[in-house]
Amino acid sequence: MKITYFGHAAFQIKLDNGCTILFDPFISQNPFTKTEVKMLNPNYIVLTHAHYDHLGDAIAIAHQSNASIVAQTDFANVLATTEKVKVYPNLNFGGTFNGPNFKLKLYPAWHTDAMNYQGIPLPMGVAAGFALMAEGKLLYDAGDTGLFTDLKLVARKQPVDLAFLPIGGSFTMDAEDAAVAAEFLQARKVIPIHYNTFPAIKADPKAFIKSLKSGVGELPKVDQEFQF
Repeated sequence: MKITYFGHAAFQIKLDNGCTILFDPFISQNPFTKTEVKMLNPNYIVLTHAHYDHLGDAIAIAHQSNASIVAQTDFANVLATTEKVKVYPNLNFGGTFNGPNFKLKLYPAWHTDAMNYQGIPLPMGVAAGFALMAEGKLLYDAGDTGLFTDLKLVARKQPVDLAFLPIGGSFTMDAEDAAVAAEFLQARKVIPIHYNTFPAIKADPKAFIKSLKSGVGELPKVDQEFQF
């Protein structure tokens, strides 16, 4: 598989079978990426929750690519009704979405999940994390979450090969807690996400990587595809 990190919490995975999965596509307002929305053509869009820096440009991308959105059932059904996009409507915690040669399993995240509706922040279900099982590997996108011990359950059957963990604090766990989360997940590789986009989530990713076991932390170059 090939992975591209766009900064903040947005990334894309291209499987060897040609299937492309885009996670939390915060693109047009993302200060890190030079990728344009029109350049993205995924088969699936995975949304951890409804906050604008994760929902991002998902609606525009879904319409232009005819991609299906995979999200927690309440949020997915809101998007299907209000935005007329294709969704997988039947996924809640513990459930698994079966794609072409991959699986996505939904796990809880400790975070709120609201979207502005006529100026009022209304809950759109519950925030989540996603485990991707593909090509014999287990990847985990924690989304926005605080630290909690049930993260250990993600690695119940096998260690996580690659984890995307927020380190910015304020709205999510900070770097110290993310290092503990990496241990809970038995993560072989970790990419820090959700930092330095706004003043409230200022963090030092290099210091975070130094806090992990040698060789575990990775800082991929934004917009540059890499083999995993």
